[in-house]
Amino acid sequence: MRLREGSGIYTVELYRKVRLALADGMSKRAAARHFNISRDSVDKMLSFSAPPGYRRQAPIKRPKLDGFTEIIEAWLDGDKNAHRKQHHTAKRVFDRLRAEHGFTGGYTIIKDYLRERARRGQEMFVPLAHAPGHSQADFGEAVAIIDGVELKAHFFVMDLPHSDAPFLRAYPAATAEAWMDGHVHAFAFFGKVPLSVLYDNDRCLVSKILPDGTRKRAALFSALQSHYLFRDRYGRPGKGNDKGHAEGLVGYGRRNFMVPIPRFASWDAFNADLEAQCRKRQDDILRGHQETIGARMQRDLAAMTPLPGAPFEACSQTSGRVSSQSLVRYDTNDYSVPVAYGHQDVWVRGYVDQVVIGCRGEVIARHPRSYEREDMVFDPIHYLPLIERKINALDQAAPLAKWELPPEFATLRRLMEARMSRMGRREYVQVLRLLETFGMEDLQAAVKRALKLGAVGFDAIKHIVLCQVEKRPPKLDLDIYPYLPRANVATTSAASYMSLLSSRGAA
Repeated sequence: MRLREGSGIYTVELYRKVRLALADGMSKRAAARHFNISRDSVDKMLSFSAPPGYRRQAPIKRPKLDGFTEIIEAWLDGDKNAHRKQHHTAKRVFDRLRAEHGFTGGYTIIKDYLRERARRGQEMFVPLAHAPGHSQADFGEAVAIIDGVELKAHFFVMDLPHSDAPFLRAYPAATAEAWMDGHVHAFAFFGKVPLSVLYDNDRCLVSKILPDGTRKRAALFSALQSHYLFRDRYGRPGKGNDKGHAEGLVGYGRRNFMVPIPRFASWDAFNADLEAQCRKRQDDILRGHQETIGARMQRDLAAMTPLPGAPFEACSQTSGRVSSQSLVRYDTNDYSVPVAYGHQDVWVRGYVDQVVIGCRGEVIARHPRSYEREDMVFDPIHYLPLIERKINALDQAAPLAKWELPPEFATLRRLMEARMSRMGRREYVQVLRLLETFGMEDLQAAVKRALKLGAVGFDAIKHIVLCQVEKRPPKLDLDIYPYLPRANVATTSAASYMSLLSSRGAA
């Protein structure tokens, strides 16, 4: 260890030599002269066995900054109400002091003052011990490519702080249903229910913080808590470090499970991979521990409570009315229902992946959930009865605009319209309405066979698809079918044309 004092550099070795010389009877004056050091240095070496380092005896004096500190403090206090990206920097404080208050000092003393002020304001933390059986939960964000589309993934995390056992699950949005669904899958993953879960004050969970500090829970979250019977705890507003394990898991999961950017065909595939990585994580031994995460997790599980007999149905429920366009509004988007339910009251259940609509005790529509805004989600089959009656709307119907049908259907429509014109279009819609009862594969096979037989008509196609389902051969009278008339066109002759002209002159 070397230490500079004045113009010299004093080492531990020099301290040793001086102290041994003095112990052998050498005087201070002689030691100072022999080792070429000052008498004050000799006194210090008698007081310390090794160089003690520089010790400031008085606060740093900044005479050029005196009188300006109150101005700086007022600016920095005002920053508390400003956006974090619009706070004063040392450079901005320096520029304003010079321009507005005639400051003549340098930039360095401003920078040192702000650094020391920030150091004094840094929060201190108490090391915590975590009893088994408790958990923390949060949401994080990352980028993922799902089915070839780059999206923002919102991922739910649950951490057991005693064992550091993790769980992650990704969603298109951090909605209330995603929060609830995350709990359901986390509890199923661990196989038990934690005694308590620590959260921040997310609006999906807490609808209001009352003046006495108690939380008014959101209705859906209250239902979840009642189902699984765990206690909820909350950190201080704006203090993410109160649930440091969950915050840490957000960062760990993003860095280790989502780098490089994850690419999956579906959200289910993404979540299956996350779950597999969480299970693999249980084999790790963390710094400061001798047991694996999985071994320590057994103490967590022993303290937790059993799962209820059935999982919680993680969906929001609301009611609505079918519009004149056979649409029901849910969460800024419109979803179609069969036109037979127009203007009726319905109930709606919103899950993370689908929207289910029902009337009285019957489910009347299911749609993939859209996370866009002002989107219109159609099932073309819902509108076919109305289009059959209003056949002129066939080519302009928005629900049918993006409906990709197999190529056999276009051939069928062309032949039907060639035979019956307007009525052919209506009969084509009747064929499409068979999808209300049969699957697309069955109907496509029936249309393909009807075209091969030349039996181009609704009755024939219905008969064929029924025979397919019942696994019996079709019985078509081909003297009645085909529907396209067979015509023999003779070669035109000049004599025939002249006879027409002569008969017209006789008339």
